[in-house]
Amino acid sequence: MKRQKRDRLERAHSQGFKAGLAGRSKDLCPYQQIDPKSEWLGGWREAIDSRNLYKT
Repeated sequence: MKRQKRDRLERAHSQGFKAGLAGRSKDLCPYQQIDPKSEWLGGWREAIDSRNLYKT
């Protein structure tokens, strides 16, 4: 995988994680293409899971 493509996907993951931490809905994902959208949603899920761990 090219570095540029990897960086773009890493950025999508990071943005999804930040959105999850902020409590934003996954429906607000700004990506339409499958790869960045998958990364964004993966980051969002990680953040939601980590938020739930600290609530208990």
